[in-house]
Amino acid sequence: MRTREELEDIEEQFLAPYAQSSKASKGRQNPEPEHAYRTIFQRDRDRVIHSSAFRRLQYKTQVFVNHEGDYYRTRITHTLEVAQIAGSIARALRLNQDLTEAVALAHDLGHTPFGHSGEKVMNELMKDDGGFEHNAQSYRIVTYLEDHYPLFQGLNLSYEVLEGVDKHRTRYDRPGGDGEQYTLEAQIVDLADETAYTSHDIDDGLTSGLLTFEGLGEVPLWKRNFDKAKSHYPHLDRNKIKYQTVRQIIDELVTDILSHTSERIKKFNIKTVEDVRRCSEELAAFSDESRKDFLAMKKYLFDNMYRHPRVTRMETKVAKVIQELFHLYEANPDILPHTPREKIKNRIEPVRRVICDYIAGMTDRYAIEEYEKLTEPSLRV
Repeated sequence: MRTREELEDIEEQFLAPYAQSSKASKGRQNPEPEHAYRTIFQRDRDRVIHSSAFRRLQYKTQVFVNHEGDYYRTRITHTLEVAQIAGSIARALRLNQDLTEAVALAHDLGHTPFGHSGEKVMNELMKDDGGFEHNAQSYRIVTYLEDHYPLFQGLNLSYEVLEGVDKHRTRYDRPGGDGEQYTLEAQIVDLADETAYTSHDIDDGLTSGLLTFEGLGEVPLWKRNFDKAKSHYPHLDRNKIKYQTVRQIIDELVTDILSHTSERIKKFNIKTVEDVRRCSEELAAFSDESRKDFLAMKKYLFDNMYRHPRVTRMETKVAKVIQELFHLYEANPDILPHTPREKIKNRIEPVRRVICDYIAGMTDRYAIEEYEKLTEPSLRV
């Protein structure tokens, strides 16, 4: 059996000199004894997986609300796909795969029910009370709201994972506040996130009928890979061609990330983790050509899928659910469950922030059930 010390030694031998090793971690906010046979980032990854917030992602919207179909991706399948893509990139670049996967698995914990539509509504409701943003909420979850440990609140994750979870906020507002770049591992997660949701939203869009093969022919990244799949497998049905095309798009984008990021590491003469942090630019990136094609595909999705009447009609309905729940709880906090009610009673948090945290933690189906229970007199509460 390998001990933690042996795993750390293996990292030192295998990882690139600019990778973030477990041994060199800045540690945790609340010091804990090291584990006998898991590194600090392995423990972080496992704590995220075992958290309540992670389990709830199973029933939270990616694009389609949970009850619209069992095939469509949910927030948890998206998260797992990001972790897989990011882990593959990290392994190829000789970065710390455990750190990369820990950040990837935690990056969307703060999403409200009903995806970005829910986030938009919640931000509007909280505009006079600090607002709402899902990355900030993810950070709040792992540092405060998850409350299962006897000696601290939150998951007590390492500095490097917290930094990665906080990745989309300004570089001047990170843990430590020193304005430096974050690790290459966390930078990779950003690109894996974009790659995963854009590629797989095309898959779900075609399955739902909101997108068509003919329409996607206008998108260079799709057309190039569709034509390649067709030439290799001319007799495949459309479902298999769709799968092969999406697969090849991911492969093309990941290959580009690997190649261009490697070039940038050489260009900026990156030799250490400190060099990564001091660099004037983020190192992980698409090439200009791939970024152009990628943005064209994102624009097509926005125009033809995210703004499709079927999607916007559902957004209108779910906005009403969140708004009504918020106002009902605010008007009568006594109808809240015990834990949020006690926070309000003991003045631990402002009333509106407690309500925000509670609703943001709901799954799609729980939010709908709670809305029906509180607005439909014939239903048992």
